[in-house]
Amino acid sequence: MNFADDFGLPSLSRMFDVRPTLRLATSLTLPTPAMDVIEDTDAYKLTAELPGMSEKDIEVVVSDGTLTLKGEKKKETERKDKNYYMAERTYGSFERSFTLPEGVDRDKVGAEFTKGVLTITLPKKPEAKVEPTKIEVKAAA
Repeated sequence: MNFADDFGLPSLSRMFDVRPTLRLATSLTLPTPAMDVIEDTDAYKLTAELPGMSEKDIEVVVSDGTLTLKGEKKKETERKDKNYYMAERTYGSFERSFTLPEGVDRDKVGAEFTKGVLTITLPKKPEAKVEPTKIEVKAAA
Protein backbone atom coordinates (compact mmCIF):
# COMPACT_ATOMS: atom_id res chain seq x y z
CA MET A 1 0.00 0.00 0.00
CA ASN A 2 1.10 3.56 -0.52
CA PHE A 3 0.31 6.77 1.32
CA ALA A 4 -2.64 7.64 -0.94
CA ASP A 5 -4.17 4.17 -0.53
CA ASP A 6 -3.73 4.24 3.27
CA PHE A 7 -5.73 7.46 3.54
CA GLY A 8 -8.29 6.70 0.84
CA LEU A 9 -6.87 9.37 -1.47
CA PRO A 10 -6.62 8.87 -5.23
CA SER A 11 -3.13 8.10 -6.48
CA LEU A 12 -1.93 9.41 -9.85
CA SER A 13 -1.92 5.90 -11.30
CA ARG A 14 -5.57 5.39 -10.35
CA MET A 15 -6.55 8.90 -11.44
CA PHE A 16 -5.11 8.25 -14.91
CA ASP A 17 -6.26 4.59 -15.02
CA VAL A 18 -3.28 3.50 -17.14
CA ARG A 19 -4.17 0.97 -19.86
CA PRO A 20 -1.23 0.22 -22.20
CA THR A 21 -1.79 -1.61 -25.45
CA LEU A 22 0.69 -2.81 -28.04
CA ARG A 23 0.34 -3.84 -31.65
CA LEU A 24 3.35 -5.14 -33.59
CA ALA A 25 4.05 -5.95 -37.19
CA THR A 26 6.94 -7.58 -39.05
CA SER A 27 10.24 -7.45 -37.16
CA LEU A 28 10.34 -3.96 -35.64
CA THR A 29 9.41 -4.14 -31.99
CA LEU A 30 8.06 -0.95 -30.45
CA PRO A 31 7.61 -1.26 -26.71
CA THR A 32 4.83 0.77 -25.19
CA PRO A 33 6.58 3.99 -24.19
CA ALA A 34 7.06 4.71 -20.51
CA MET A 35 5.26 7.85 -19.43
CA ASP A 36 6.24 10.21 -16.64
CA VAL A 37 3.31 11.99 -14.98
CA ILE A 38 3.92 15.16 -12.99
CA GLU A 39 1.27 17.24 -11.24
CA ASP A 40 1.75 20.83 -10.18
CA THR A 41 -0.72 23.51 -9.09
CA ASP A 42 -1.73 24.48 -12.63
CA ALA A 43 -1.51 21.31 -14.73
CA TYR A 44 -0.60 17.68 -15.21
CA LYS A 45 2.33 17.01 -17.54
CA LEU A 46 2.90 13.70 -19.27
CA THR A 47 6.22 13.05 -21.00
CA ALA A 48 7.31 10.16 -23.18
CA GLU A 49 10.61 9.45 -24.89
CA LEU A 50 9.97 8.48 -28.51
CA PRO A 51 13.41 8.24 -30.15
CA GLY A 52 13.56 7.97 -33.92
CA MET A 53 10.05 9.32 -34.37
CA SER A 54 8.82 12.69 -35.62
CA GLU A 55 5.72 14.69 -34.78
CA LYS A 56 4.14 13.31 -37.99
CA ASP A 57 4.36 9.77 -36.53
CA ILE A 58 2.43 10.70 -33.36
CA GLU A 59 -1.28 11.25 -32.72
CA VAL A 60 -2.76 12.63 -29.47
CA VAL A 61 -6.55 12.52 -29.06
CA VAL A 62 -8.87 13.54 -26.19
CA SER A 63 -12.32 11.95 -26.35
CA ASP A 64 -14.94 11.10 -23.72
CA GLY A 65 -12.58 11.75 -20.80
CA THR A 66 -9.77 9.65 -22.27
CA LEU A 67 -6.41 10.78 -23.59
CA THR A 68 -5.01 8.44 -26.25
CA LEU A 69 -1.45 8.52 -27.55
CA LYS A 70 -0.73 6.60 -30.75
CA GLY A 71 2.44 6.26 -32.74
CA GLU A 72 3.76 4.37 -35.72
CA LYS A 73 7.35 3.97 -36.81
CA LYS A 74 8.28 2.83 -40.28
CA LYS A 75 11.71 1.70 -41.39
CA GLU A 76 12.77 0.97 -44.93
CA THR A 77 16.15 -0.48 -45.89
CA GLU A 78 17.37 -0.79 -49.42
CA ARG A 79 20.72 -2.25 -50.58
CA LYS A 80 21.94 -2.54 -54.14
CA ASP A 81 25.02 -4.25 -55.48
CA LYS A 82 26.07 -5.77 -58.77
CA ASN A 83 24.72 -9.19 -57.92
CA TYR A 84 21.80 -8.47 -55.62
CA TYR A 85 19.06 -6.08 -54.57
CA MET A 86 17.51 -6.16 -51.12
CA ALA A 87 14.56 -4.11 -49.90
CA GLU A 88 13.15 -4.57 -46.42
CA ARG A 89 10.22 -2.78 -44.85
CA THR A 90 9.26 -3.06 -41.24
CA TYR A 91 6.89 -1.10 -39.09
CA GLY A 92 5.44 -1.09 -35.61
CA SER A 93 2.91 0.88 -33.68
CA PHE A 94 1.84 1.51 -30.12
CA GLU A 95 -1.16 2.97 -28.35
CA ARG A 96 -1.63 4.12 -24.76
CA SER A 97 -4.80 5.47 -23.19
CA PHE A 98 -5.32 7.33 -19.94
CA THR A 99 -8.55 8.24 -18.18
CA LEU A 100 -8.28 11.95 -17.44
CA PRO A 101 -8.70 13.10 -13.85
CA GLU A 102 -11.55 15.44 -12.92
CA GLY A 103 -10.81 19.11 -13.33
CA VAL A 104 -8.75 18.94 -16.55
CA ASP A 105 -9.61 21.70 -19.03
CA ARG A 106 -9.97 19.45 -22.09
CA ASP A 107 -10.19 22.42 -24.48
CA LYS A 108 -6.69 23.61 -23.56
CA VAL A 109 -4.73 20.32 -23.74
CA GLY A 110 -1.49 20.82 -25.66
CA ALA A 111 1.33 18.63 -27.00
CA GLU A 112 4.90 19.48 -27.98
CA PHE A 113 7.55 17.24 -29.51
CA THR A 114 11.21 18.23 -29.18
CA LYS A 115 14.31 16.10 -29.75
CA GLY A 116 12.46 12.80 -29.37
CA VAL A 117 10.52 13.79 -26.24
CA LEU A 118 6.75 14.30 -26.30
CA THR A 119 5.27 16.54 -23.59
CA ILE A 120 1.49 16.66 -23.16
CA THR A 121 0.18 19.44 -20.92
CA LEU A 122 -3.23 18.99 -19.30
CA PRO A 123 -4.17 22.35 -17.72
CA LYS A 124 -6.47 22.32 -14.72
CA LYS A 125 -9.70 24.32 -14.63
CA PRO A 126 -9.53 27.26 -12.18
CA GLU A 127 -11.82 25.50 -9.69
CA ALA A 128 -9.56 22.42 -9.69
CA LYS A 129 -6.43 24.38 -8.76
CA VAL A 130 -5.81 23.83 -5.08
CA GLU A 131 -3.03 25.66 -3.32
CA PRO A 132 -1.08 23.51 -0.86
CA THR A 133 -1.85 24.11 2.80
CA LYS A 134 1.10 24.16 5.17
CA ILE A 135 0.42 22.31 8.40
CA GLU A 136 2.35 23.48 11.45
CA VAL A 137 4.16 20.72 13.28
CA LYS A 138 4.15 21.24 17.04
CA ALA A 139 6.31 19.58 19.62
CA ALA A 140 4.49 17.11 21.83
CA ALA A 141 4.04 18.15 25.44
